[in-house]
Amino acid sequence: MSIWDSIIQGFVQGATEFLPVSSSGHLSIVQHFLGGGEENSMMFSLLLHLGTLIAVFIAYRKLIGELIVEFCKMIGDIFKGKFSFKTINTKQLMALMVILSIIPTFLLMIPVGGGMKAKDLIAKVSEDKDIIIEGICFLITGIILIVATAIDKKRAADGIERRTRVGVKDALVMGSAQALAAMPGISRSGSTTTTGMLCGLEKNTALAFSFIMGIPAILGANILEFGDAMEQGVNFGVVEAVFGIVVSAVVGIIAIKLLKWVVNNNKLNYFGWYCIILSAAVIGIGIYEHISGKVLSF
Repeated sequence: MSIWDSIIQGFVQGATEFLPVSSSGHLSIVQHFLGGGEENSMMFSLLLHLGTLIAVFIAYRKLIGELIVEFCKMIGDIFKGKFSFKTINTKQLMALMVILSIIPTFLLMIPVGGGMKAKDLIAKVSEDKDIIIEGICFLITGIILIVATAIDKKRAADGIERRTRVGVKDALVMGSAQALAAMPGISRSGSTTTTGMLCGLEKNTALAFSFIMGIPAILGANILEFGDAMEQGVNFGVVEAVFGIVVSAVVGIIAIKLLKWVVNNNKLNYFGWYCIILSAAVIGIGIYEHISGKVLSF
């Protein structure tokens, strides 16, 4: 892997991790055309995710700090016998819901047959030479964004009030969307934010919760996958890794700010149409590769 390759992948990861277009899908496509194989794609992807996690901590440092403080206070009240769900504040409730939202992601660790786990099957989709499944997932993302935007606009026109407190249903639904987003081409930020909005959450609340709930899920998944990635080997150097992490973090911060603007201005459907167009192109190329027996690369 060259430094240029690491910069490209870092840019793709940083931009697409938060914009509702699927970072895993784009990264899988980029690695496909750059000729990246199984030996370096998993480990380098883990490092790029570290860069985007840094971006979240920087962009939401105030909220994250408040959640940690309130969670510690809540734990203290529990041990002192002073805790009550009737008096729980919004930050403490959000911290609890973040924990609850992780449950669907952990279900990916359950064996589904032959000793393989769901996450292993998803990893094979990301690392194989076939990009048609990625194309189908991009199509699903596009449809979700367009439909959710239309529904939200109608609710706004009807004057339906949105909630600013995240509840159990919201956490489980958004957590399930996050688990499904493990498929390359299904946007994590797009699916979780839109499902939160469809559950009745105020869009900035849904967006903030989407970012915060992603921290433990992404961090936990990367820790669990680290061993497998090391077994596959590493075909890049320290310099390439540093460039990839830094670029993904810087671009990620910019992407977070852009997504906030997009959500506030009800323009998620624009990204929906982008995903549908990309889906058509990816599926078309995938079919061509099957027919010709040639894998396109740059």
